[in-house]
Amino acid sequence: MLFKIFIVEDDEMLLSLLENFLQKYGFETFCVRDFDTLMEDFRTFQPHLILLDINLPKYDGYEWCKQIRKNSNCPIIFISARDSKMDQVMALEYGADDFITKPFDYEITLAKIKSHLRRAFGTYATLSNQRIVEADGLQLNLDRLTLAWKSNTVELRNTEAKILDLCMTQIDCVVSRDQLLEKIWDDQAFVDENTLNVYIRRVRNKLDQLQLNGSLQTIRGEGYRLRSIWREIT
Repeated sequence: MLFKIFIVEDDEMLLSLLENFLQKYGFETFCVRDFDTLMEDFRTFQPHLILLDINLPKYDGYEWCKQIRKNSNCPIIFISARDSKMDQVMALEYGADDFITKPFDYEITLAKIKSHLRRAFGTYATLSNQRIVEADGLQLNLDRLTLAWKSNTVELRNTEAKILDLCMTQIDCVVSRDQLLEKIWDDQAFVDENTLNVYIRRVRNKLDQLQLNGSLQTIRGEGYRLRSIWREIT
C-alpha cells in the first residue's frame, strides 16, 4: 500500500527536506504552498497522515487541525519549535495524535509516522484475527479502533483505545493514573498530567456518543473506574 503524507509547513527549506526524505522511503507526499486552497488540496489528495506546523500563514496549526478533523480521522502529527506543555496539550485538544519538537531527528520522525500508520490502518492483524475486548456487550476493536455498543459505533484514536483497553479489562475496578501513563506512552518525556486529562475527556466524549454518559468515573486521589452502568440500560 502506498501511503500518502500531507505536509503543512511554511519553511520552504524544511518542507523540501521532509519531502525528499519521505519520498526516499516510498511515501507519496503533498506539500502545501498555497494556504488559501489548503482544505481543497487536502480533500483532493486524501492523505493517510498529516505533518502540521503551528506557526503558519492565514491560520495557525490548531485551527487547521480543527478544520481537518471535521473531514478526516487520519493521524495528525504536529512538528513545531513551540515546545511548551501548553502547546502540546492544545494540539491534543484540537485532535492531534502526536507532537514532535524542532529541531527533530528524521529517523525518529520516520518511526513515529510508521507507527501511527500501522495503528490507524490495522496492519498489526488480519480481519480474521482481530483483537477485541468485550465487557458486558461493550466491544472494543483494537485493530479497527472502534468502540461499539448495541447498534452504535464510534471511531477512536489509538491512545483512546489504549485507555479503554485497560479500563474494560478491569471493569468496575479502579485504574490508577500511573497504570494509564505506563500503558499509553513509551516516550516518558511526553507525559504530563494535563495530557492524560485531555485523553480522559476524549474517552468520556466517545462514551457519551454511545449514550453511556457517566460510565467513566474519576476516583479522587486514586484514578478512574469504568462502571458497567449500561447493564441497566435496555
